[in-house]
Amino acid sequence: MQPADISHVEIVLLLLLVLVAALALFASRVHIAYPIMLVLGGLVLSFFPHIPRVSLDPNVVIYVILPPLLFSAAFHTSWRDFVNNIVSIVLLAFGLVGFTIYGVAATTRYLLPGFDWKLGLVLGSVVAATDAIAATATAKRLGLPRGITDLLDAESLVNDGSGLVALKFTLAMVISGVTPSISEGVGTLIYLIFAAVAIGLVVAVIMHQVQKGIDDAPIETTLSLVTPYIAYLAAEYAHCSGVLATLACGIFLGRRSSGFYSLHARIEASAFWRTLDFMLNGLVFLVLGLQLPAILSDIHGIGLPNLIRYGALFSAIVIALRLLWVFPGSWISAQIQRRLLRREPELNSPRTAFLVGWAGMRGVLALAAALSLPEHLPNGAPFPQRNLIIFLTFCVIFATLVLQGLSMPALIRKLGMAAGASGRDEEIWARREMAVAARKRLQELRRQGIAAADILDQMEAYYRRRLARANHAASGDQDAALEHQEFEQQRAVAQQLRDAERAALLSLRNNRRIHDEVRRALEYELDLLDARFAESD
Repeated sequence: MQPADISHVEIVLLLLLVLVAALALFASRVHIAYPIMLVLGGLVLSFFPHIPRVSLDPNVVIYVILPPLLFSAAFHTSWRDFVNNIVSIVLLAFGLVGFTIYGVAATTRYLLPGFDWKLGLVLGSVVAATDAIAATATAKRLGLPRGITDLLDAESLVNDGSGLVALKFTLAMVISGVTPSISEGVGTLIYLIFAAVAIGLVVAVIMHQVQKGIDDAPIETTLSLVTPYIAYLAAEYAHCSGVLATLACGIFLGRRSSGFYSLHARIEASAFWRTLDFMLNGLVFLVLGLQLPAILSDIHGIGLPNLIRYGALFSAIVIALRLLWVFPGSWISAQIQRRLLRREPELNSPRTAFLVGWAGMRGVLALAAALSLPEHLPNGAPFPQRNLIIFLTFCVIFATLVLQGLSMPALIRKLGMAAGASGRDEEIWARREMAVAARKRLQELRRQGIAAADILDQMEAYYRRRLARANHAASGDQDAALEHQEFEQQRAVAQQLRDAERAALLSLRNNRRIHDEVRRALEYELDLLDARFAESD
C-alpha cells in the first residue's frame, strides 16, 4: 500500500488517539480526571485554524461505542451495592428523570424563545439522564466516597435507559402531534423495560452456557466483546431499550464471571477491556469537545451574547432541578428503607444528598440524543429549534461535566467527605478469611497424609505469614508485626529470584537460544507470579 492510499479518516483517527494519550497523561500529572481534560482539550483545539472538522455521528455513538462501554460498566457493577441502593436508584433513575423532564418543559416555555410544552418535553428528555460513560470514567477519579460513586454509577446505567425511553415518547408527540393516553404510555413503558431486561438475561444465559465449554482466552475475549452488541441490537430490533438489555446482560455475566471464564481469559480480558474502555472513552470525550464550532455554525438568527445567556440559564435550571429533587428524594428513600425494608440507610445525610445532586454529570450520550433528532418533520417542515436544542445540550454537558467536575475535589474537602477506607477494610478482612480457610484445609491434608510433612510445613508457614500480615494491617499488634516483617522479607527475596529468572530468560532470547514463543510463555508465568504477590501494603 502506498502512502497516498491512506485515507483522511485514518490520519484523523490516529491523531485523535495520540491526543487522547497525551491529554490523559497531562491530566494525571495535574491531578484532573482525564475526561474533563479531554473535553477541555478538544474545546481549545476546535478553535485552532485548519483543525479538521470531526463530526459526532449519533448512530456511531449509540450503536457502536455505547454497547461495550455500558456492558463493561455493568459487568463491574457490585450487585450487592446495586441491591442495597435499589430504592435510591429507582428514585433517581425514574423519579428524577421524570421530574427533570417536566421541570424543563415547565420553565423553558417561558424562558426560551420558540419553545412550547411539547418541545420542552423533548429538550427535558435529551438532558434528563446522567451519562454512564461520564459517570464511570469520572466519578471514581474525583475522590468521591465509594458509596456515592456506586450510587452514581448505578443511577447513570439505569437512567440512560429511562431517558432514551422518555425521548421516544416525547419525540413521537412532536412528530405526530398526538399525546398518548396514560394507559397507553404505561403499557408501552412496561414493555420497553421488562422486554429489554428479559432479552438481556436470555442473551446472558446463552453466552454463559457457550463460554463454559471454551478454554481459549482469545476466543473468550472475542465473545465477551460480541455479547453487548447482541444484547443491545436484539432489544432494539424488538423495539425496547437496548441500554437496559445491555445492563441486565452485563450485571448477570459479571456476577458469574469467576465460574465460566478461564484463568487466562480473566487476566487477558481484564487488560483488553481496560484498554478498550480508555480508548473509547478518550475518543468520545475528545470529540465531544471538538463539536462546539460545528454546533455554533448551524445556529442562525441568535447573537452570541444571547446564546451564552440561554446556555447559562438552562444549565442552571437543570442543575437546580436535580438539587431540588435529591433532598426530598433522600428522605423518601430513607423512610422506605427503614419502614419497609427494616434496615438503616447508608447514604442518609444532607452532605451526601448535596454531593449526589452536584455530581449529576451529562456526557456524549445526551449530545448524541440531541443530534439524533430528525432535521425535518413528516410534513417537510424543519424540526423546531433543533439547532438550539443541540447547543443547549452542549452547554449542560460543559456545565455539569467540566465546571462541576472541576469544583468537586474542593467541595469534597470542604464537606469533609473524602473517599473512606471501607473498601480497604473489606479487602483486609477478605484476605484474613481466605488465609484462615487455607490453613484449615492444610490441617485436613495433614490428617489425611496426602503430602509430605515438609511440603505442608512450608505451606503452613506461608499462610501463617499471610494471616499475620492481614492481622497486622487490621490491628497493628507487635506479634503480627514481626510475622508481617518476615513475610515482607520472604516476598522481597522471591521477587529478586523472579527477577533473576526473567534476566536469564531474556539472555537466552537475546543469544538466540530459545524461540520468542518460548520466551513469551515463560515470561507470562513470571507475570502471573508477580501479579499474585503484588499485594497492597
